[in-house]
Amino acid sequence: MKIDLYPGFGLELGTAASVARTAVEQGYDGLWALEAPREPFSPLAVAALAAPGLQLRTSVAVAFARNPMVTAGLAHELARVTGGGFVLGLGTQVRAHVERRFSETWSEPVQRMADYVAALRAIWACWNEGVPLEHVGSHYRHTLMTPMFDPGPSGVGAPPVHLAAVGPAMVAMATEVADGLVLHPLTSPRTYEERVAPAVGDRRRSGGFELTCPVLVATGTTDEEVDVARHAVRKQIAFYASTPAYRWVLDLYGEGERADRLRQMSREGRWDDMTALVTDELLDEFAVTARQEDVPAALEARWGAVLDRVGVYQPY
Repeated sequence: MKIDLYPGFGLELGTAASVARTAVEQGYDGLWALEAPREPFSPLAVAALAAPGLQLRTSVAVAFARNPMVTAGLAHELARVTGGGFVLGLGTQVRAHVERRFSETWSEPVQRMADYVAALRAIWACWNEGVPLEHVGSHYRHTLMTPMFDPGPSGVGAPPVHLAAVGPAMVAMATEVADGLVLHPLTSPRTYEERVAPAVGDRRRSGGFELTCPVLVATGTTDEEVDVARHAVRKQIAFYASTPAYRWVLDLYGEGERADRLRQMSREGRWDDMTALVTDELLDEFAVTARQEDVPAALEARWGAVLDRVGVYQPY
């Protein structure tokens, strides 16, 4: 299992170079950039130039905030500049954010994401292989490419596409159309075994399909630092668990009512108060706690038999 660095609040443009170099120096296998307070593509371009050979990935970029042509172009250039060391991780986000934050439409997310990936691959085939662009799907239509706007082959082919998925329908679709699956940080060994593993099924066993997950880690060099980190991770879990789409996760533990309380408190803006509702038992289900020197072994013990890569996620 490979261990990557997953900056908890995204990768900043101004510090991306130093973060990438530090990731190499500290022995990480790769660097992930999520889309949260900042977009992920520009900082990864800086990281690619600063740390050649470090695998880079968006984990994840919001697909429905961009049309496939825009995303294809960004990923094509990152594949080129990294020499094939870039992985495009995509997610749908939830409806409220797509409609109210990005002002985009929301419809049939599973079918739309499948068409999105098909459109990406049609565009990349056009650029890399000279295939005429002719994608007419259920949600996207791309049928025009003139020499003026054709960037030409990347030299390394199309980047792998990994999809973030939580529900069984999205997981099943990802196993059919993607090259890998990005699990949500609110994933435990139990939720994986009971909800994800059956949906992944034969695709996982046949090989060539990568499973990754940003894993919440509470760490430090002293007991006091670890306690501070656990509080921050507890707060992050409370935020995730307040989202209706993830209620089933706590429901699996008989804590559906707790998820409802968290949701109500989030509507009231009581973000700090929500932290107290995450028990030690829930914290330990969804996060790894260890001193810094013990983190790799703790990650391996929990996820080594299941995941291909983990991102060390420290939201503090």
